[in-house]
Amino acid sequence: VFMVSVMLITYSATDIVGGNGYLALYILGIYLGNTEFKGKRDIVFFFDGFSEIIQIGLFFILGLLSNLSSFVQTLPIALAVALFMAVIARPLAVYGLMLPFRLKGNQLKMISLAGIRGAAAIAFAIMAVSSNLDFSVDIYHVVFGVCVISSLLQGTLMPPAAKRWDMLDPNDTVLKTFNHYQSKAEIGFLETRIHQNSNLIGSQVKDLNLTFDFIVAKIERNGQTIVPRGHITLQEDDLIILGGEVHFDETGHDLVEFTIPKGHQWENKHIKDLELEANKLIVMVQRNSNDIIVPSGDVLLLRGDKVIILNTEY
Repeated sequence: VFMVSVMLITYSATDIVGGNGYLALYILGIYLGNTEFKGKRDIVFFFDGFSEIIQIGLFFILGLLSNLSSFVQTLPIALAVALFMAVIARPLAVYGLMLPFRLKGNQLKMISLAGIRGAAAIAFAIMAVSSNLDFSVDIYHVVFGVCVISSLLQGTLMPPAAKRWDMLDPNDTVLKTFNHYQSKAEIGFLETRIHQNSNLIGSQVKDLNLTFDFIVAKIERNGQTIVPRGHITLQEDDLIILGGEVHFDETGHDLVEFTIPKGHQWENKHIKDLELEANKLIVMVQRNSNDIIVPSGDVLLLRGDKVIILNTEY
């Protein structure tokens, strides 16, 4: 409810000052997507389903508003506009905006080609038509034609262009990754590295004593992925990925997150030296936005570290 309220307030406030409410909501979505807050997972799942319903309704309405004769009649204009945008307008915009980032030529070409027009452009065309302004052409069917041509032309050219411009990563795949299942389903993955003098060196996967309901999902060795068959012998510096059922906290009330500010009493202290209450436990430390640190007693807490604490009544 709060998130829907934020959306409505953002759109309304932007519209009052004469701005583009849709663009404001788009920027708001980018900001919230890169912000961590309680209940974010539930909100993401809710809006995933909600956006699917909205898209179905949008395309249904678009089909009702279009007719074949008008589409064919405006097709030459739509083709000219689509070619201008794909060959001239978007490349100029991409090269100009990306200049400070010093991207390679093949990257700039790929970004220029990837600008496929879609339902958002058609939705804006509907707004223009509903504004009761007089247009010399059928603006809705022109935009509709541009979107169709863009999808057919650019969508068809992208796979061969990616190969020609060497923009395919042989180590990547469009198939589902471990991260997909971890974020969408009730399965989680943990990793642990076999360090020097570990008693696991020389052991076989079948001999591992996995007392809990875990499975060895994969082994990474020298940059290569190894299928963890029972006869595989573990070596020093192997990265072991364990999979198991993840715990989903329906309330989210037990975890408290805060960032260590300058001068905080925990700054530059080891976890083992903290005088935590019996009902509190540091379960994770996040550093530099991406680095996840297992909170063992020897971990030194630094300014800017994001600390996640389990806080219970008992």
